[in-house]
Amino acid sequence: MTLSANKSSILPSGGGATLLDPSDTVILLLDHQSGLFQTVKDIAVADLRRNVAMIAKLATLLDIPVITTASEPAGSNGPLMPEIHEYASHAVYVPRKGEVNAWDNDDFVGVVKATGRKTLVMAGVWTSVCVMFPALDARAAGYEVYAVMDASGDPSEMASRVSLARFVQGGVKPTSTNSLLSELHRTWARPEAGDLAQLYAMAAPNYAAVIESYQRAQDAVRNAG
Repeated sequence: MTLSANKSSILPSGGGATLLDPSDTVILLLDHQSGLFQTVKDIAVADLRRNVAMIAKLATLLDIPVITTASEPAGSNGPLMPEIHEYASHAVYVPRKGEVNAWDNDDFVGVVKATGRKTLVMAGVWTSVCVMFPALDARAAGYEVYAVMDASGDPSEMASRVSLARFVQGGVKPTSTNSLLSELHRTWARPEAGDLAQLYAMAAPNYAAVIESYQRAQDAVRNAG
């Protein structure tokens, strides 16, 4: 199977029929703000930020649109983490007018609709509010919605468990950063394979050791020859 840089095909076997298609996907990164990070208790903030940065890099590599927004960035919630726009320079930032729910903002919804894509991958802080509310509203509007749980954060494990249950009840598909990467990757038989491999080391840090040991073994074989 050979895939282009920006589209996952459905194979004759049916493979890929239920998986994300990069050509129909938009990534929404919601309220990843420095002040809110200080309240996150269900995931280490360093892990959360690394996962979000990986998603931004993935979106750039596979040419997937990214839309960001922040609630009251001049207030106590703090500014948006800079890594997102650093690694996804094509990301579009949509300011809000005080709305807690990004889907209450007409400008935000308009930017989403303008992409013409119907699959939304969402992550944010808090999961139970900043992801939950627009995710459920987007589902009601006819979008297919995924919530990246470990690129999001909540004030407690209880809040995270309740969020997960409500996502499932509302038809939002929970996923993880590593699963998102693998689902969009699909095959090593693609020109970006080497760059994608580096992203696995971000989503699963121990995988970096796998890559390093493999490379060292290959070097040893070449030197022996």
